Amino acid sequence: MIRTYRPADLDTVYDICVRTADSGGDARGMYSDDRLMGDLFAAPYVTLEPERARILDDGDGTPVGYVVGTADSAGFARRYRDEWIPALRRPLPPDPPVTREHRMLWMHHHPERMAVPELADYPAHLHIDLLPPWQGRGLGRKLMASFLAGLHDAGVARVHLGMAPDNTGARTFYHRLGFTELPVGDSGVIYLGRDTRPL
Repeated sequence: MIRTYRPADLDTVYDICVRTADSGGDARGMYSDDRLMGDLFAAPYVTLEPERARILDDGDGTPVGYVVGTADSAGFARRYRDEWIPALRRPLPPDPPVTREHRMLWMHHHPERMAVPELADYPAHLHIDLLPPWQGRGLGRKLMASFLAGLHDAGVARVHLGMAPDNTGARTFYHRLGFTELPVGDSGVIYLGRDTRPL
């Protein structure tokens, strides 16, 4: 069942995020705090723009997947800086970052990374994650369809996402949904986009 986000879902959203954060695999134990991935890629969205979030529910009320995002990446980056960073008080990493954890903390403290100039025509962005037992059943497509419909109804014409180059399974999934690669400078991230017309 696909439903809207509820505040009681927050801890489970964190758990789904870390269990899918290593290019689709389990990232638990990779960082000093298993909540770090959720602090960057899930919780700020359900906190700052909960109306966008769509939850895949196992039928008994427990989230097993989600799609989160924003209709306005530049505006979201400003809110992230003004509201989310002060709320978390995560330490500043060394400059330049040395470890993988430092790189994640650098991303946290530089939300302007979300407002990529080359993606101005794709103002919305998203993150989607499903626990492995729920993948391959067409549920990710249904989640994405619900999210895109919400953007379309809000008058947002295009959306983008960023992904790790080695996440080939996700790349195949996005391609099937009509996402195409967008030309962005060499950032180590592949950006894909599409319009918000219904799937």
